Amino acid sequence: MPSNRGRRGTVLWTAALATYAFLYLPLLIVIVYSFNDSRLNAEWVGFTWHWYEVLLHDEEMLITAGNSLLIATVSSLVATLLGTMAGIAMHRYRIRPLTFIVMAPVAMPEILLGVSLLLFFIQVLNLTLGMLSIILAHITFSIGFVAIVVRTSLAGLDESLFEAARDCGASPWETFRHSTFPLILPGVIAGGLMAFTLSIDDFVITFFTAGVGVSTLPLRIYSMIKIAVTPEVNAVSTLLMLLTLTIIVLASRIAPNVLKGKA
Repeated sequence: MPSNRGRRGTVLWTAALATYAFLYLPLLIVIVYSFNDSRLNAEWVGFTWHWYEVLLHDEEMLITAGNSLLIATVSSLVATLLGTMAGIAMHRYRIRPLTFIVMAPVAMPEILLGVSLLLFFIQVLNLTLGMLSIILAHITFSIGFVAIVVRTSLAGLDESLFEAARDCGASPWETFRHSTFPLILPGVIAGGLMAFTLSIDDFVITFFTAGVGVSTLPLRIYSMIKIAVTPEVNAVSTLLMLLTLTIIVLASRIAPNVLKGKA
């Protein structure tokens, strides 16, 4: 008779496998049906690269992909700069109002943040919704994620390293440039990659702040599936998924290196 420990292990493995299947099986189906040789995804007909060729010649899709990459690049660069500064300030000064301000967009529901930014841009700034409003919105919700990663990187460092630099006559700027920044650089890069991923995949906040005439990949995919879920939708979703997973893998490989500065 199997022991209680053995039965618990079997139950846990079964639950884990069922959970992973629930999470990843739909993604696998999306990838497989992007190669389906049929205009509709009702059934599998055969293998083809046709829908990826269609994407390469879809001018509107290429424009939206360019918009998404531009928005993600600009917003992640700015968010990385501001988030790094915020993470350092949160770690050094322990100011609770600052922590609340930086973390509020992270904890706030996306739909609430999207509506709030929409009203702020229109009623307060009198800003015409478009590319600029999307970039500002993405910077707003990305700063907190970068700050969290940078703050975690700083928490794993030995403060005596910075004290030694100051004892040797280094100014605060020299201490930061030669000691602090090189040690937290992997965390800064990981935070920037996270901000890029969040930006390029965002739909809800972009939907509220895009305005007329500007579209991104998530918005384009949404407009396509309202008509029908064709293999072209699967193909663009697969490429977006691969890009996102690649960035996540890079960030996960870079982030652990922040602890090497402690060794």
